[in-house]
Amino acid sequence: MNENEYLARIICEQLDSGSAVVLASIINSKGSSPRHSGTKMVIAADGRFYGTIGGGIIEATTLKESRVAFSGRYSRFLSFEMLGENALSQAPICGGKATLLLDFVPPAKENIGFFRGLHGAVIKGDDFHFLTLLEESGGEVAVVGHSLLPRDGAVSGTFAWSQKNITTVKAELQNASSIMVLPLDNITAVVDPICRVKTVYCFGSGHVALPTAHIAALSGFRVMVVDDRAEFANEERFPAASGIFVIKDFSKALEGLAIDRDSFILLLTRGHHSDRIVLEQALKTNAGYIGMMGSKRKRDTIYATLLSQGFSKEQLDSIHCPIGLAIKAETPEEIAISIVAELIAERARQRDEHRA
Repeated sequence: MNENEYLARIICEQLDSGSAVVLASIINSKGSSPRHSGTKMVIAADGRFYGTIGGGIIEATTLKESRVAFSGRYSRFLSFEMLGENALSQAPICGGKATLLLDFVPPAKENIGFFRGLHGAVIKGDDFHFLTLLEESGGEVAVVGHSLLPRDGAVSGTFAWSQKNITTVKAELQNASSIMVLPLDNITAVVDPICRVKTVYCFGSGHVALPTAHIAALSGFRVMVVDDRAEFANEERFPAASGIFVIKDFSKALEGLAIDRDSFILLLTRGHHSDRIVLEQALKTNAGYIGMMGSKRKRDTIYATLLSQGFSKEQLDSIHCPIGLAIKAETPEEIAISIVAELIAERARQRDEHRA
């Protein structure tokens, strides 16, 4: 389960039980900071919190100020500056700045309905924008509503939009790839782009695939397992997988799968032949990542065959093989950690490239 899905579910559970929450979001960060803009955590009325905005003094202060928000039933901004002597002794000296929004969300009917819709939108997996609408007066902040704006679709939520403001927001969001604060007529919109979750397609369900799928799911990837052995590819072995596909053989392994730029393909089958068969199909897609487990000798043998079939050197150079970061991994669990570490690094690289 990815972070946005997890936090949206927590908000729904709290609101459904009649409890308010504070949604803390980093809306601006500069320099070195523990988490990037758009990172969120949820604080419940009983003091429990879910997710993290980086720990340290920033998180501790956020938790303290959330108690004030609960008692006063209001929202507010928090600003942090972590610069050497200006930082408290127990704080990490990051040399960065961050601004957070503490959004007090009471269990009103309209909020319950909205966050159920937000949860559903995250599960669906499409790109959309999550908007928090604010009124500021005398240094105080009042949240006047929330909205969802799909990449292609109509705005929805608890705020009544004017056509002028909708037009302005849509124009501003044409090139927006990170969270932004947008002044509108008499209100301010905090606009948070929620990007599609990266989907890991794990071809193979053996001893390395098992921990890899588990760790990938824990790391916020949507995991799909594909194999030709029902005794290996099943829900009992892969409870965290979003989908399990038992195929007849690997000759049409990608048939019916929605492979796109947000897809990460892992070749972890039980043999050289099946890895090559799947790789031939994977190279004909626009997958954002393709990785294959195996030795350099295996790689060179498979690559020679693919070159003879007309695949280009540029295509082969795009493959991550041997898959995973070079951490001298030996056990299946260690290999899984090295693989998912590489997936996390690639996901971050693509996110930063998209925001540039």
